[in-house]
Amino acid sequence: MEITIEKLIYGGDGLARLPADSQGRRKAAFVPLVLPGETVDARVLEEKPGFVRAQLEKVITPSPDRIAPQCPYFGKCGGCQYQHTGYEQQLLLKKSILRETIERIAKVELPEISAHTSPSWHYRNRTRMHVHHEPEFAIGYYHMGSRKLLPVRECPISAEVIGRALMAVWEIGSEIPKEVAEVEFFCSHDEQQLMIELWVQGTSSDLEKKFQPVADRLQAELPELGSVAVLRRRGASKTTSESVAAPELDGSSGPAALLGVFGESALTYQAAGFDYRVSAGSFFQTNRFLAKELVALATANRAGKMAFDLYAGVGLFSLPLARSFGQVVAVEASPSSLADLRHNAPTNVRVVASTTEQFLARKQKQSPEFVLVDPPRAGLGPKVADAIAWLEAGEIGYVSCDPSTQARDLSPLLRAGYRIAEAHLIDLFPQTYHIESFIRLLR
Repeated sequence: MEITIEKLIYGGDGLARLPADSQGRRKAAFVPLVLPGETVDARVLEEKPGFVRAQLEKVITPSPDRIAPQCPYFGKCGGCQYQHTGYEQQLLLKKSILRETIERIAKVELPEISAHTSPSWHYRNRTRMHVHHEPEFAIGYYHMGSRKLLPVRECPISAEVIGRALMAVWEIGSEIPKEVAEVEFFCSHDEQQLMIELWVQGTSSDLEKKFQPVADRLQAELPELGSVAVLRRRGASKTTSESVAAPELDGSSGPAALLGVFGESALTYQAAGFDYRVSAGSFFQTNRFLAKELVALATANRAGKMAFDLYAGVGLFSLPLARSFGQVVAVEASPSSLADLRHNAPTNVRVVASTTEQFLARKQKQSPEFVLVDPPRAGLGPKVADAIAWLEAGEIGYVSCDPSTQARDLSPLLRAGYRIAEAHLIDLFPQTYHIESFIRLLR
């Protein structure tokens, strides 16, 4: 079918309208790898009562903003969606999607969205890939829209040391134990330290016998490699497809069970003038270049007696907040991140081992002047949003990696009397549809 793309939507697809049916209804069509204004030939892959999903067959009338992608896997790999347009256009698309999503769901008009840019290549400090062992070893991402493995030997959005580490894994692939289902690469801000996490399915015995030779081989090839960790997801034998299909870790994949470490158990990550211990299995922001700017947006020019840092992770925001607040209450549930948070936190940070929902359900007696939230992709949810509103803090800062859940969470806060004072797009994920935003709410 020949259709014209109206706009891009969150998730990377273009939206078009099919010709009207006999009742005058026009189904929506979702097509990846297109740009607004393009006329394309598309083939229907899936049909639902209100929409169809289609595959791009041919661009008939290309957008003037279309460019040749830099990565040889683009269009096949499920990791990137925007390499077919330039970086400035990507920012305009993301700002438009962020505004439309929040205004449509939260029914509120946003102020001007400030965009904070990143180098568009080699920005990732963390990359997770899927592993197959049969019929022969292969490592890569899933094909776009499927669970079929796409073997890759490079990933130009990842740090260069991660690219070298990927090639080292390919070199010793046949020696990697069959239990390994995923490999995650994590490097420091300056690429001088590297950690490789091997994620296994089920249980794994004789760890030292199986994994010490692998660690030795990798460390011989990679002078930056300080540790090789073996982990398993708690409560599951394998990871979710979401965490593999998109090359990023956003905190939503669940806590990890650390089975063993060969070498150092953590690396030191410098961000915004602070040193953070980040252990195997702990979450940390994935863009090497924008951590300082994100911290400044979320914490600068805030001061008072008490602040809450909810979903605190290893303390990315807790440490700078501790400089300007008498006490910071940092809440974290993941055991690995919690241990790092305790190590990183100064004495005026009170670390609470709890989910945010459980912590707020206790009806806190404290009255924080500032509440900062940085939830995983699922967002706060209605219970947490209502509980935060009940705190009646003068200011709330909301860091989000999903505009739809952020928009949903804003509604109860707006009803409670908050207003949106600032809106920011922090482009932590160039070349992809992912949107990191910061919204400042005042009473």
